Amino acid sequence: MRSKGFLVLTCILAGGMTVLLAQQPPGGAAPSAATVDPVKVLVDRLDLEKYKATIKGLTQFGDRRQGTDRNRAAVDWIEAQLKSYGCANIERIKYEYVPAAGRGTGTGDAAAAGRGEGRGAGEGRGTAAAGGQRGGGQRGRTGQGGSTIFGTRAPTSVNNDPNAQKDEKLRALNSQPTTPGPREEVYCTKVGSTRPDEMYIVGGHMDGHGWGEAANDDGSGTALVMELARIFSMPDVKTERSIRFALWNNEETGLNGARAYVDQREALQGKETPPGSGKYPEPKWLGMIQHDMMMFDHGMPGPDGKVSPEQRREADVNIEFQSTAKMAEGAQKLAWFFKAANEKYATDYPAAVGPHMTNTDSGPFMDIIPAISLRENERGSQIGGGWDPHWHQVTDVFSTFSDADFRLGLNAAQTTLSAIAQLTNATVK
Repeated sequence: MRSKGFLVLTCILAGGMTVLLAQQPPGGAAPSAATVDPVKVLVDRLDLEKYKATIKGLTQFGDRRQGTDRNRAAVDWIEAQLKSYGCANIERIKYEYVPAAGRGTGTGDAAAAGRGEGRGAGEGRGTAAAGGQRGGGQRGRTGQGGSTIFGTRAPTSVNNDPNAQKDEKLRALNSQPTTPGPREEVYCTKVGSTRPDEMYIVGGHMDGHGWGEAANDDGSGTALVMELARIFSMPDVKTERSIRFALWNNEETGLNGARAYVDQREALQGKETPPGSGKYPEPKWLGMIQHDMMMFDHGMPGPDGKVSPEQRREADVNIEFQSTAKMAEGAQKLAWFFKAANEKYATDYPAAVGPHMTNTDSGPFMDIIPAISLRENERGSQIGGGWDPHWHQVTDVFSTFSDADFRLGLNAAQTTLSAIAQLTNATVK
């Protein structure tokens, strides 16, 4: 447990909004009803077993590869869960996905040759793209805004070999190949009580690949967003500003689902429809927070290329913004605000802020609004350097991860929930 001193902080963020952060008075006296911290009340509603159960529920659909029946079934399941939480205004984004010329569709020989999805601008870039020089003691620089890392690097890739999956039942579940065509992704909205025309977008991507269960990439982020939707949708919770909970599709093929959302919805921001109704189908975007791979922080590969089976003692939640984005200044402020929320409300793991956000669904937003991502490691240098050997592999299954791993994801949920609760002025009746 962290010590709690008496402190009042004033923070100003997007839209000139002022947020007051009040600590409990000293002396250990029980607070009166008027001084109960609603943020802590909401954070305390997060539960490790519920978080694990939501991830487990997602794994019933295997790797949820886009363009397959298992992916479509997972979208339906997510929507049903959101409805059961009471999450309002559940809708879908519909779009067409056709792979770019020269890229495989993940079928037949193309997949076996490693020419399937995952070689574009999204997750799953191959070894060369992920990261510079390899080998103990060498220095390498990652692509797309990554940072320098010292020490041993392990190769990364996407598993496209079905026979690498020894679980016959899971191999059969993942056997249907992807095909181009129509795609859908689901979102729901907590409507603000006094500022329904403004909102924060909280996202994670529900698709995966690699012939595993995509438990960490990105079942862990999807479950986090769903858990926040569950808590904010409780009938005794009120927020002044709106919150949208988005479960992106087609992240692994180049962030296509998030790009489709931006293409279709950006121009609709802040428009009252119909006029005079007080309804805003697309409130003005104040910030976007992405969650992508939340659980595995076991440290750098050793000289043998292997990663420790145990969560490292220095494990933390990585909060990243992109320093080259047009909205970098606002994104950096948002990232530091999330770190402050982590320091006050997270129970087990601290947070670290870095400037190299890349390869995730916050990318399409970063030149429009402040956008950040939460992860288990730095995306460019660490994940790209082989710190997660289960990334896009057959071992990305629920049984791979320990409670220490799941708890890291839960601490990321505590971080985002507490920050968003403050930014939207959440209260509990």
